[in-house]
Amino acid sequence: MAYDHEEQEQLATLKAWWQRNGNLTSWVLIVALAAYSGWAGWQYYQRTQAAQAGQLYDELQNAIVAKDNAKVQRAASDMQSRFSRTAYAQMASLAAAKTAFDANDLKAAKTQLQWVADHGAEEYKVIAQLRLAGVLMDEKSYDEALKVLASANVPQFAGAVADRKGDILVAQNKLADARTAYLAALAATAKDNPGRQLIQIKLEAIGGTVPEDTAKADQAAA
Repeated sequence: MAYDHEEQEQLATLKAWWQRNGNLTSWVLIVALAAYSGWAGWQYYQRTQAAQAGQLYDELQNAIVAKDNAKVQRAASDMQSRFSRTAYAQMASLAAAKTAFDANDLKAAKTQLQWVADHGAEEYKVIAQLRLAGVLMDEKSYDEALKVLASANVPQFAGAVADRKGDILVAQNKLADARTAYLAALAATAKDNPGRQLIQIKLEAIGGTVPEDTAKADQAAA
């Protein structure tokens, strides 16, 4: 089919534009396709990792039920080395720490908790720090336990951190500091949190007094 004059001008204009910009356009398309391919590949990798991590986590849970501490620790270590970026690794390490603690394997418990404290997401990290501080307190490593808590700065855990700090200070017989910690724990703990009553009991047991406004608020909420 013959082209009319207007179509020939359009073709000439297109050819001229392509000569000026065609190479750049090709590279833009290549980059865009490569980016999409990389994104799709990453999504597939993430799904595969999650599925494999889930299978290993199931094995770990079975070992917990069987009370096989050695197998639990191996599974948690495998999870850390192979799937460290998944939430499964953090959950597995916390579960392995509990299993080790129940088996009186405090060294393994501390190792698992320290891994989460070093590599975990914010919430998991603070949970690990609270539990690690508790293990260290049981070992009478009080200064080390307080050091662990010093870096636990997630606002929603402020009450729990202050409460654990108070426990450690009581164990050190630093009662004035412990009262300050328990008061901070009360201030940071929601009124409807059942743990508030235990904090009050501990505070009063070491000669502390629950602030009047706090006591009235608790009575009103009851």
